[in-house]
Amino acid sequence: MREMPEAPDVHQAPDALEAPEASEAPDVLEVPEAPESADPPRRRRPVPAVALAAAPFRPQLLLTWLPLAVAAALWAWSLPRIGFRDIGDFGLLDRFPIAFYASLAVLTAGFLISLRRAGTAPWWPLTYCVTMLLALKAPPAILYDTVRYAWASKHDAVISRLLAEGTVHPHLELSGGMSAYDQWPGFFSLNAALIKAFGVTGAAVYTNWAPIAFGLLMMPVLVLIYRTFTDDWRLVWTAVWIFQLANWVGQDYLSPQGFAYLLFLTVFAVVIRHFVRPGTAGPLRDRSRLDPSATYVPPPTTRRQRAVCVAILAPLIAAVNASHQLTPVMLCMTLMALCLTRRYRNIGLLVVTGVIMLIWDLTMGRVLFLDTLGTLRDSAGELMRNSRPGFAGEPTGPGPELVGDANILMVLVLGGLAATAVLLRRRLTRSALPLLLAAAAPVPLFAVNDYGGEMLFRVYLFGLPGTAFFAAAALVPAAAGTRKARRVARRAALVGLPLALVALLAGFLPSYYGKEGMQYAPPQETALVERAYDQAPDGALIMATTGSFPGAYYRYDHYERWFFTEQEVPENLKMLKDPAGYLDAGVPDGRPAYVILTPTQEKATIGEGYLPAGSFTRMSEALQRSPHFRVLEKSPYGLVLEHVEVSAPPTTATR
Repeated sequence: MREMPEAPDVHQAPDALEAPEASEAPDVLEVPEAPESADPPRRRRPVPAVALAAAPFRPQLLLTWLPLAVAAALWAWSLPRIGFRDIGDFGLLDRFPIAFYASLAVLTAGFLISLRRAGTAPWWPLTYCVTMLLALKAPPAILYDTVRYAWASKHDAVISRLLAEGTVHPHLELSGGMSAYDQWPGFFSLNAALIKAFGVTGAAVYTNWAPIAFGLLMMPVLVLIYRTFTDDWRLVWTAVWIFQLANWVGQDYLSPQGFAYLLFLTVFAVVIRHFVRPGTAGPLRDRSRLDPSATYVPPPTTRRQRAVCVAILAPLIAAVNASHQLTPVMLCMTLMALCLTRRYRNIGLLVVTGVIMLIWDLTMGRVLFLDTLGTLRDSAGELMRNSRPGFAGEPTGPGPELVGDANILMVLVLGGLAATAVLLRRRLTRSALPLLLAAAAPVPLFAVNDYGGEMLFRVYLFGLPGTAFFAAAALVPAAAGTRKARRVARRAALVGLPLALVALLAGFLPSYYGKEGMQYAPPQETALVERAYDQAPDGALIMATTGSFPGAYYRYDHYERWFFTEQEVPENLKMLKDPAGYLDAGVPDGRPAYVILTPTQEKATIGEGYLPAGSFTRMSEALQRSPHFRVLEKSPYGLVLEHVEVSAPPTTATR
């Protein structure tokens, strides 16, 4: 069957949200050329300088760039007034000045205005998306004088060790699960190479900028994915905007997950654009059968072309496997879901991806892989347990509880919008079915494992690109149907789109910054932790309530760690009855042992539900009173104790 030619990659501006092209004033003021005649053409009259100077102040352009200028001024004014050194129960939410929130509101309004010209000037929505990314995630990178987020400092420690030793030890057993970082070292090796190439002192120099770097790198990949299914630029940029606001999971820090997720999206983008099988498009190449916003299916590729693409993708897939444990599984699940359609039934690519994953798991990652297989017997089929957030108890305190409510709000809003688009825009759903299948592909993993209490967040993260697209489709109507239907759709969009974006912004801020007390620690606290480690001999046991504090994994290959509250809540309640006796019983005979307690740990244990409110202070006081522990250092930034072996009193013989 002969293929129909593809439509040009230009989206006609619908009148739902975008003004007709003919009514728009030209971007450049110039005098129109004279009509052709027999007379020689006259020279074009130069545009007066006054007219050129006034061009940016035309109403249409003024409304496009003015919100950017106002938002930038408000944000810059508020930045030095963010009280990050005195973070309270609500994280940074009550430390952001009103001007900061006003700048985000102005940016949202400007983005909505820029959508009116998305078809002819897509760089304006792009500018707003980049600016919103910076506005939301740049404050910690600019302000903080230490690494934000304890797990980022943990990864910095892994990179530092790799730089010092120059190699990895995949079969060396390390406490605290640190052996896995030698078994999946791809991301850390890349960072070590970059540090050597650019001559910086270490990863801490750029760690806090990682969320912005990952966000900027993902943006063109998302645009490429969304443009595969729609030629409506309004829908594309709205989906990108929603993705940014809904990406509150916090996996965009300097982490293997953030890096592997970027590669995952890149592989997915290449597959949906260059792996279409011949003769499978069918009615999806007939404009009368498509949604007005949908674009034609990409041209089919031959078996040889797809084989070349597999060869090109193989290094990316290998890099995913070398960097992270879960992302290769998500990639296989996504490719398997795409095989449910005739359009993307590429068994060879799925087999290659699975083989690369198995080769890595059975060689470099063999120890952890076999250990994980051993735990599947207990976790398989436990849907409720595997889908719970966190590991121990429920979050407590105003900030963490607000974070939990905001997370639920985000999921409900996104899910409701996406479901609405799937039901009401069936033609778009049909052509974008691969994106819908990719969004649902991670869900079956709930039946396999809880991934340390994080499976819920990972399933949400990997389903987010497709969910954001369909949520945007519910808010950006297509220009089709009768005049009355178009008028109703336009009015609904004028109300629904701003409300939805404001609701998502209101959900993002507490989700991302509501627990900031756990994420930021002053330099004095980090220095105290490092001093405690430095004075401990090699092989010593380091005890702390949780590993969620900066410096927790400092020189991690020299010590054994015991984070004694990272367990089920009933066991923690038992520990609180006699903290000193509980810890003393856990120290092996003859081994040097130390306890490090910091304010960041207190916020983490209470916020994550490991300990009841007030119990951290009582536990600290009990340890200081106990003869089993001796205070080495005490300050507002932490407490360091040394374990002391107390001999049992001699028993008196009786007749």
